[in-house]
Amino acid sequence: MHPRKPPGTSNGLAGLVPVIGWVTSYRREFLRSDLTAGLTVAVLLIPQSMAYAALAGMPAQAGLYAAIVSLIVYAILGTSRVIAVAPVAIDSLLVAAAVGPIAQGDTTVYVSAAGLLAVMSGVMQLALGVLRLGALVNFLSMPVISGFISAAAITIAASQLKELLGVTADGGSTFGGTIAATWTALDTVSGTTVVIGSAAIAALVLARRFAPQLPAALLVVAGATVLVALFRLDQHGVRVLGSVPSGLPTPQLPAADLDLMAQLLPAAATIAVISYLESITTAKAFAARTRQRIVPNQELLALGAANMAAGLFRGFAVAGGFSRGAVNFRAGAKTQLSGVVAAAVLALAVAFLTPLFFYLPRAALAAVIVVAVASLVDVRGSLRMFQINRVDGVALLVTFLATLSLGVALGLAIGVAVSLVIFIARTARPQVAEIGRVKGTVRYRNVDRWETHTDNRIAILRMDAPLYFANAKFFEDRVQNLVASRESITHLVLVASAIGDIDVSGVQQLSDIDDDLAAAGIELHLVTVRGPVRDVLRRAGRWDGLVAAGRVHTTIQAAVEALAGTAGTPLLPSADDQETPPKGLA
Repeated sequence: MHPRKPPGTSNGLAGLVPVIGWVTSYRREFLRSDLTAGLTVAVLLIPQSMAYAALAGMPAQAGLYAAIVSLIVYAILGTSRVIAVAPVAIDSLLVAAAVGPIAQGDTTVYVSAAGLLAVMSGVMQLALGVLRLGALVNFLSMPVISGFISAAAITIAASQLKELLGVTADGGSTFGGTIAATWTALDTVSGTTVVIGSAAIAALVLARRFAPQLPAALLVVAGATVLVALFRLDQHGVRVLGSVPSGLPTPQLPAADLDLMAQLLPAAATIAVISYLESITTAKAFAARTRQRIVPNQELLALGAANMAAGLFRGFAVAGGFSRGAVNFRAGAKTQLSGVVAAAVLALAVAFLTPLFFYLPRAALAAVIVVAVASLVDVRGSLRMFQINRVDGVALLVTFLATLSLGVALGLAIGVAVSLVIFIARTARPQVAEIGRVKGTVRYRNVDRWETHTDNRIAILRMDAPLYFANAKFFEDRVQNLVASRESITHLVLVASAIGDIDVSGVQQLSDIDDDLAAAGIELHLVTVRGPVRDVLRRAGRWDGLVAAGRVHTTIQAAVEALAGTAGTPLLPSADDQETPPKGLA
């Protein structure tokens, strides 16, 4: 008897529309957990969605609209039982940076452009999902992502200073511009606003540390709203949300033209990548704890559809945030129904509770944002990357500084460029190690890391990378340098176990090396050649000749035994060998 699959893991049609899988396999005992988790997430999302709407420069209700529709769409198409798709901090900052200069203060244009931006990002994600190109995001290395997120978090926190101080400041989307604009407006600081914002931050930090089970954001926002309403602090310099319309809007296509789409295209691509990265990372993190299978390309489809829906319902870009996923997980979510429950609670709030939001102070929402993004600044992890690998540390630093000084969109683009440069540089100059026999054994290792025996007649090299156009010449130079340093070499053994692929340039370079060595009286032999490389060499007309000439071997020892002849070689063990420890790692 086969064990019952957990909800959401079915194949076939349920693989394309996961809601079929988790609904048809739903168990009654899941209901209480899903209801509790959904309500808990909704309590977090009410203040959080409005806060991120403010960060994006959108009306407060836009965050709620985006959360409601994206939660439902993701529950239908997503594969994670835990993540809650709704507005997130970094995407909200990207929206503000992209749409602000276009709208120039026109709220109608702003909302429409933000909706179009979400739709464009969703279309890109859908296209990547359909074409199964989710792996493209792997070109963003961990150091680049870390540097970008840390800088974006600092930029987000800086952007909220004006709300925490009660001043009017528009410094654009860069950290420096924001700080400069806020600095020039310090003479208009509202003391009451500063008190509210500081108290809210302190309360949120203390609650996170000492009472993490409490819905701190909701309690803080509600408490601040009550205080403002009771003492009419809105008449003493405290900015409030004001009127928030009730009910959901009817879906409509945002106004679009080619010029506007061209202006939004870079930001749409950035949001498509960043929101997917955040969502898939969160989904996989919790899937490891729940033994659930996450399908990356299906996640792209689900996230793309959620972003499109958010844009059509006058919302803005969404993603699966880690904090919401953690709340949903701790609350015991069993299936995607928890997301539907959260959406239903939010819809009820939009329908009946919006009058209560009138006196909600913007400083309290700013406090929610600042505390939320503070945890994104990973100082310890950044320092550790410098300790592990300085090149990665430099990539992190370049991305961090570029994002702070030039803005999030350009900073990420520079980070991607840095990742590609590092990748090319590393593969263009890979390790090409000379191999010897470890004393006292029949193991063959890097001569620079182990005490080994070598033979002046038989040289062994190991190429530790695919052989392709970027490193083919480097490999040839390494071979030539070795041959030039040892006039007694008669055989060169190439260990190809780490050559996972070879392109036309690599084949040509290998052929040239073979011809040059033959002209110098040196015979080239290949060892442990992988299947894909054999296939390419066969199609190039080189493989069969090498095999026929006895120049292909299954192991290094087999090659050495074939080449040693009657004279013997230090590359084969003798009776008086004694094993020695390594100089370093193998």
